[in-house]
Amino acid sequence: MVKAVVGANWGDEGKGKITDMLAQNADMIVRFQGGANAGHTIKNGYGKFALHTLPSGVFYGHTVNIIGNGVALDIPKLFAEIKSLTDRDVPKPNILVSDRAQIVMSYHVLFDQYEEERLGGKSFGSTKSGIAPFYSDKYAKIGFQVSELFAEELLEEKVQRVCETKNIMLEHLYHKPLLKPQDILQELHEYKAMVEPYVADVSSCLHEAIKNGKTILLEGQLGTLKDPDHGIYPMVTSSSTLAAYGAIGAGVPPYEIKQVITVCKAYSSAVGAGEFVSEIFGDEADELRRRGGDGGEFGATTGRPRRVGWFDCVASKYGCRMQGTTEVAFTVLDVLGYLDEIPVCTGYEIDGEVTTDFPTTAKLKHAKPVLQKLPGWKCDITGIREYSQLPENCRKYIEFVESQIGYPITMVSNGPGRDDIINREK
Repeated sequence: MVKAVVGANWGDEGKGKITDMLAQNADMIVRFQGGANAGHTIKNGYGKFALHTLPSGVFYGHTVNIIGNGVALDIPKLFAEIKSLTDRDVPKPNILVSDRAQIVMSYHVLFDQYEEERLGGKSFGSTKSGIAPFYSDKYAKIGFQVSELFAEELLEEKVQRVCETKNIMLEHLYHKPLLKPQDILQELHEYKAMVEPYVADVSSCLHEAIKNGKTILLEGQLGTLKDPDHGIYPMVTSSSTLAAYGAIGAGVPPYEIKQVITVCKAYSSAVGAGEFVSEIFGDEADELRRRGGDGGEFGATTGRPRRVGWFDCVASKYGCRMQGTTEVAFTVLDVLGYLDEIPVCTGYEIDGEVTTDFPTTAKLKHAKPVLQKLPGWKCDITGIREYSQLPENCRKYIEFVESQIGYPITMVSNGPGRDDIINREK
């Protein structure tokens, strides 16, 4: 059975924890898109970790952890991440890398930095991890696929061709040092030596696993609103963040994805630029940010303070619909226990009219939140394992959100640990 764990909103919903928890009963966990530009924070018996490329199943000895063909593979970062686990006594995980994955090159990171620098105040809020230049090259058909590392003649010719193209931009647009083909070839040779033991025909492995009734988790990065087609374009990422793309980015048939667990936070947060209707500011935001998550709301990759706001029913309903949600995991509910009343965004007012449909970005720029306030529960709910034991106002908050988004909330996370979860019968 294939299950997808994806985000409903801007990312940072707590997907890592949910994947880590579900991985206990999974055989394979697949990262199917994105790169090291966002992180999943996980807290378990080994400690607290921020994973960027590795799937969130790497803490179990029985799992096979797969880097799918849809991933932007930064090889040095992948191996630094593996070392960061083993240095902290986590057993070395079982990893496979798709022979069809493409490689983030050092010049992709440079071009990302140069472009943000050139754009100045009109930049896209990039993490400067090379993601946009990487995917641009992939679709311009001048990227380097892992399989090409093993075809030396092809590699030499392609490096020459790529450097010619890149150097025109470096000289005339960015006024930066030019690339040397011998340096790029050397970089690729080093990557080959590092990744060779892990390379596999991942799609074939997954096909066999499905045939043999194995459980496969597809782990998404970021969330619906960062999807390049269906998100807040252009303040989006460069690969599809939807569960449907899991079929492409992992190499499995779309009809095999039977379950889509969409993760929603009990309030909203985002790293980076872009429209965020329910965002709050000042002391109110500082307090929520300080209390939020495990140790506060700061990006797992960038360390940037996350933007925060109240739960957005409009964005979340849309996010769940686009993901093809079968069930919702509702995270960090425990954070809201300090509030006397909890605002929830139930609609957007745009040019004097209220809508509950998520609009395109141009209209989103004019949207104001329509807020409804619910009574808080004013106590600590960590440690509770039964839904019926949650305070009445807490249950009412969950049920109100569920009625607004129209998808069943089956899991409620009330703490950072793997076991801080309430399974809710539906």
